[in-house]
Amino acid sequence: MSAADQGLPPPAAQLDLRGTPCPLNYIRSKLALEKLQPGEWLQVDLDLGEPEQMVADGLRCEGHRLERQLLGSASVRLLICRAGGAAASGQVLPSSAAAHGNGDTLG
Repeated sequence: MSAADQGLPPPAAQLDLRGTPCPLNYIRSKLALEKLQPGEWLQVDLDLGEPEQMVADGLRCEGHRLERQLLGSASVRLLICRAGGAAASGQVLPSSAAAHGNGDTLG
């Protein structure tokens, strides 16, 4: 299933980080997102398990929206929409804003 199949715009950038150890996969994902404009999408292919969890949790905590696609028995594709505003600039969100979530579908 592609991004278009989910009603999402095509990704502005793509990374294949399968086989990349933690925390390098998170660092590379974060650096790639920093090159994008708020609202643009990054596609990241990862191994299931700890690599997926580290990248997804870290980017979700920064306020980015994530969509998940299972690629097979050992890998996953994350589609990540770069956040704008306070979350993208590294500012801390007030606890009331964080409590409302960001509408991601990862889970």
